Amino acid sequence: MEIKDIHFDTLAPRFLKYVSFDTQSDENSETCPSAAKELKLAEYLTEELRQMGLKDVEMTANGYVYATLEGNTSGEPAIGFVAHMDTSPDAPGTDVKPREVLFDGGDIVLNEEKDIRLSPSDYPEMMRYKGQRLIVTDGTTLLGADDKAGVAEIMSAVEYLKNNPGIKHGDIKVAFTPDEEIGRGADLFDVKRFGADFAYTMDGGEIGELEYENFNAAAARVTFRGRNIHPGSAKGKMVNAMKLAMEFNAMLPVAEDPEHTEGREGFFHLTAMEGTVEHAQLCYIIRDHSEGEFLRRKKQMADIAGYMERKYGRGRVELTLKDQYRNMMERIAPVMHIVERARRAMKSLGIEPREQPVRGGTDGATLSFMGLPCPNIFAGGHNFHGRFEYVPVESMQAAARVIIAIVAAK
Repeated sequence: MEIKDIHFDTLAPRFLKYVSFDTQSDENSETCPSAAKELKLAEYLTEELRQMGLKDVEMTANGYVYATLEGNTSGEPAIGFVAHMDTSPDAPGTDVKPREVLFDGGDIVLNEEKDIRLSPSDYPEMMRYKGQRLIVTDGTTLLGADDKAGVAEIMSAVEYLKNNPGIKHGDIKVAFTPDEEIGRGADLFDVKRFGADFAYTMDGGEIGELEYENFNAAAARVTFRGRNIHPGSAKGKMVNAMKLAMEFNAMLPVAEDPEHTEGREGFFHLTAMEGTVEHAQLCYIIRDHSEGEFLRRKKQMADIAGYMERKYGRGRVELTLKDQYRNMMERIAPVMHIVERARRAMKSLGIEPREQPVRGGTDGATLSFMGLPCPNIFAGGHNFHGRFEYVPVESMQAAARVIIAIVAAK
């Protein structure tokens, strides 16, 4: 049987099982994993890998899962596949109610009682999947295809290879991580323990995506300290922290918000705000593919904070900047053969690679700078982090075939 003809009967049921686990990570937690509930899925996957008969299966105290499918031929590199188990805190993730529907090109009623619809008029890319099976939510939670689709694809591909030793391959290394959605997924990843020569994260979007360039990223927290006086006697005395926050945000370029940028264009994104007259706080993420522009953006924010301190007095404005990850292209460029390997695998299956910069980040970016070059491959989902998330079953099947095509000895 050719790889393009392989069908994974357990893939969709496996995915539906994984999304039943609530694994939202918690950006306000300092622990790893950030939420103890993430360990439940890690434990389940660990047992599943053992039952498959993989070697060196381990779950660490921090919720990282490692395993090896031993090679059955010599002279091939050890190739790794990585996916994250956590889901985004940006939308509800408890009590996910997924279902599979055959998409006929019309609106999909996600929730009849609340009249919530997934419509091609809102998401025209859906029409590419007319006649295919889409897994959707009930419109009240995210689905979790980011990245439980990737987890299911890796598990199904490895299971197939274990049961079909006629496909020759080197060692295949498997890892599942917590906390990717809050930027900490690879922080405690043990690259030496993993033992791969290079790897791929199965964490991209629509079918065909092949990514090896991502944003440089930082988080910013700006604190404003005011002075509250009874408004009846406030003249010349009150300093309203909320107004300081509004002034700060107004000095950032409006055209460089995420809703006005695309491709390699960077942005400032206000993600949270809170405030009273006495105290206010703004939280941002800063993104740019160009390292030079990334540094400029951080300096621009620091310059605004400095200007406001001079204007309103020392201690009124405090900026905290924290780098999160860097553009993996710096580490992928010297080993572009691993990108070419994935490119050939997709083309051999009739999938046209969609090579574009990631307008975000993946565990692969951090892993690349830890010495494990790690491009990103599609997992198949759309509308991540929201109630209208969906994934075509056919795209998940294709991603699992790509895994097999990558590792199959030439």
